[in-house]
Amino acid sequence: MRIFGCLLLAFSCWLFTSCKADDEYSTHPCRFSYNNMIHNDATLASALDANSRGIFCLISERTRAGVRYLVFESSTGMTSEQIETAEEVEAKFILGLNNGIIVGFQTLNTEGPNGGFVGYDVQCPNCVRRENNTVNPNYRVTMESSGIAICGKCGKKYDMNNGGIVQNGEEGDSGLDKYVASTTGPFGVVSVFRR
Repeated sequence: MRIFGCLLLAFSCWLFTSCKADDEYSTHPCRFSYNNMIHNDATLASALDANSRGIFCLISERTRAGVRYLVFESSTGMTSEQIETAEEVEAKFILGLNNGIIVGFQTLNTEGPNGGFVGYDVQCPNCVRRENNTVNPNYRVTMESSGIAICGKCGKKYDMNNGGIVQNGEEGDSGLDKYVASTTGPFGVVSVFRR
């Protein structure tokens, strides 16, 4: 009976810490895996370089004349777009709540298996929650070169270099929604997924 009690306690501790770790990540849909070795996109590469911490890249999709493109916008002002390959079109990327994720290496919180590489949803989580709109939200944040993301609707500021925490929030406000993100380097593979 004592062994059963110890096993139950160990399982409860594991379950509690597992839930706590899962709470760190968004439950909103996201699925993106991109090989920058194929495209050699410099805008994206600038945010995938661990030696260039604090540079972030917003990734979105657009269709023009029936052709799908990935659009890359850097916090330093660089922009570019790449035509999606047939395999990428078939993969049917899901870029967060409403066509936008942000990736980059933080200047703070650099510990862990990804060395501080993060993926955020581009939608302001506090406006999404306040407006109760996860179907078609349109509360995009804009990036500043300082690593701050600002919501144009509510004015909340998020520190992308420090886990996306809200800087000017009120009680109950949350930071940017995070996704599981990894990269193999500037001209390698970047992946961003919901946990």
